[in-house]
Amino acid sequence: MGGEYVCTLSEELIQRAKDELGEDPARRAQDIEHIRDWLKHQPHIRARTDDWTILRFLRGCKFSLEKTKEKLDMFYTCKSLCPEWYTNRDPQDKKMREILEMGVMLPLPGYDHQGRKVVFGRWGIYDPNKVSMDEVMKLGSLIFDVLLDEDEQATITGVVMAGDCTGLTLAHAMAYTPAMAKKSMVLWQDGYPMRPKGLNYIHTPAAFDTVFSIFKSFMKEKMKKRIHIHGSDLESLHKEIPKEILPVEYGGTNGTIEEIKNYWIQRVDARRDWLLEDEKYGVDESKRPGKAKTSADLFGIEGSFRKLNVD
Repeated sequence: MGGEYVCTLSEELIQRAKDELGEDPARRAQDIEHIRDWLKHQPHIRARTDDWTILRFLRGCKFSLEKTKEKLDMFYTCKSLCPEWYTNRDPQDKKMREILEMGVMLPLPGYDHQGRKVVFGRWGIYDPNKVSMDEVMKLGSLIFDVLLDEDEQATITGVVMAGDCTGLTLAHAMAYTPAMAKKSMVLWQDGYPMRPKGLNYIHTPAAFDTVFSIFKSFMKEKMKKRIHIHGSDLESLHKEIPKEILPVEYGGTNGTIEEIKNYWIQRVDARRDWLLEDEKYGVDESKRPGKAKTSADLFGIEGSFRKLNVD
């Protein structure tokens, strides 16, 4: 969606954007222009300045201009300070292809009963001795960025995560270090202009509890309230995520994992040039007015774990 924004929303969603996000179609172009002008005056940020990118951030910040500026700065800062997740995001790369072929992370076709996008993760499907956590995270960022660029409805209604933890072992848990957990939560909660509406987990083995308690310690209170752990109870999952949207393998009627996976491989292949070009956007800390930011400023966990050091 380059250049000028063209609205693809139904009347109902336009109304929801007004009610829930404070979006005013009459003022939309003016707000976009305000942010674009601000970006042009930031010496350290190299950002996409098309209408659609800016609008996604405005919606993610409920049209608060100040919050939008903070989030844009944060998003591009995270991106540059996290090259292991944001460089060489090439769906044709041999390693990326292998992980894509496994179907580790799949946005499901359609929307749930509240109009939200459901993203399904299969967190125990890969071999942690062959696939690093950074590679899994890179794949996640690649799919998420394509999804959020192409799915206008999700910018209004938000995203729900569901994860199948079958096969999750201690080796998976060890790879998801506290530093990794902190980084993913900072990115997700502070960097992305999306609205995570819920986290659902099924088939959670013992190793899951260890990982999850770390993950949770970096979550905002609001997010903690949106967690549902279903054990092996598919009926419990169906209360949160309707069968119509789930793959056949999970008691649903929305195609097979194989079909959804192949669909997403095609989607990301079609955006290969965009994904590679995307690397040039970020921040140059040497040009930031005031004090430059470092990885430690953003993702450091020194303070968080003091309470765990029992003498």
